[in-house]
Parts: sequence; structure tokens; C-alpha cells
Amino acid sequence: MAAPSAPRPPRPRKEPQPLVIPRSAAEEQRLRLERLMRNPEKTVPIPEKLNEWAPRPPPEFVRDVMGSSAGAGSGEFHVYRHLRRREYQRQDFMDAMAEKQRLDEEFQKKLERNKMIAEEQTAKRRRKRQKLKEKKLQAKKNKLEQKKQEKEPGQSQEQGSSEDDEEEDSKEEEEKEDDAEEPSFVMGRG
Repeated sequence: MAAPSAPRPPRPRKEPQPLVIPRSAAEEQRLRLERLMRNPEKTVPIPEKLNEWAPRPPPEFVRDVMGSSAGAGSGEFHVYRHLRRREYQRQDFMDAMAEKQRLDEEFQKKLERNKMIAEEQTAKRRRKRQKLKEKKLQAKKNKLEQKKQEKEPGQSQEQGSSEDDEEEDSKEEEEKEDDAEEPSFVMGRG
């Protein structure tokens, strides 16, 4: 008989967690996060992506070839039925994969088409912005040239003939004198 061992110390009891029923998906997520954060050192299992089901590949060498002779045994029907079911599954799988591939190609074509349309719209808007920018620049240049021309007519005519310059100077001086004598506005009129 085994000798009785020393009594074990009692285990510390964990406080029972209150039962909380989540009322929404956000609350369920919050509860899961709280449970994970109670023990941060514990590793969290992250499930891997499940592989898609694929039928078993056909055997390379078929051992029990069903004969075409009459009088097959009663057990052969079940073997035939199983083989037929497996072949139908394989064909359905191949059809589903072809459909999936076709849908993927259509989606990629649609993405490319949408991308081309978006690029065309962007290019069109870019051209429009560039055109407006050039118009503004041209208008600014024209305005500067007009200002220069307004200032330069006196200078350009000075280069022309000296007689015209003398006549214009005397006329300008007379106009200035006339302007000085007459007030530009009259005060006190009411």
C-alpha cells in the first residue's frame, strides 16, 4: 500500500466571471478582446486559411477494371455507383473552377476598363486645368504688355521725330498750366 502523502495546499479559486450575453456584434468583439487581454502572455491561436476542397486525383494505374461481360456480380453495382459519384464530383469541381476563373477574368477586365476610364477623365481634367492656367498666364502677360505700352508711347514717340516731341511737350505744359488754374472740383456747391 502506498504511504499517504502530505496534504496539498488548497488551490486558489478563480472568481467566477459573470455571465454576459452580448447584444450586438461589437459587444461580442469587446468581450473576446477583454478575455484575450486578461492574460497577455498567452499565445493566441490564429486560424489558417482553409484550403479549398479538391477531388482526389484519378489513379495512375487502375487495378480492378470492370469488364463488359454479362452476369456481373451483385457487388459490382455498388463499386460502379461509387466510381460514378466520384466522377460526377470531379466534373462538377472542374466546372465550378472554370466558372470561377471566368468570373475572375471578367472582374479583372472590368477593373482595367474602369481604370482606363478614370485615367481618361483625369487626363481630360488635367488638360482643362492646364488650359485655364495658360489662359490666366496669357491674360497676365497681355495686361503687363498693355501697361508697358501705356507707359511707353511717350518714350517710343521720342525716338521718332524730335519736332513732334517738342510740340507734345509744349502742349503738355500748357495743359498742366490750365489744370493748375482750374480746380478739379468745387467746394460749397449744394
